[in-house]
Amino acid sequence: MSENMPTLPPEATAGVLTPRLFAYLVDICVIAVLMVMLFVIVAVLGVFTFGLAWFLFPLVGAGTGVLYSAVTVGGSRQSTIGMRMLGLRVIGPGGTRVDFITAAVHALLFYVAAGTVLVLVIDILVGLLRDDRRLLHDVLTGLTIVNAR
Repeated sequence: MSENMPTLPPEATAGVLTPRLFAYLVDICVIAVLMVMLFVIVAVLGVFTFGLAWFLFPLVGAGTGVLYSAVTVGGSRQSTIGMRMLGLRVIGPGGTRVDFITAAVHALLFYVAAGTVLVLVIDILVGLLRDDRRLLHDVLTGLTIVNAR
């Protein structure tokens, strides 16, 4: 998929790894707030459904980050709140917009890597070794993080 991508100018991806880290830290805070809100909603719903809604707790826990990324990266701004704050955006092959499903898969692959130390190290090493600074989960989904400014 990435072989068909036109070459981006070096300044498009120069220095994106450090802002990505800080954008992720911002996004983790946003996701945590969303999770707390959803947990409270599910807890209250559970009271009214005699505990039936409490089966949604695992879904809230596992899905909030992926859904957040799918909605924000797959949206019109092509970036999460943290990425916007740090001047980054996500583009698809050839500079195209990222769709909801691709953004969700991208996030899911990242969270799988983040939950597995060895895979995370490989993911980061790929980004350090590539000229375009794309991490392994970026390459697998055909996405590129670029400077938006």
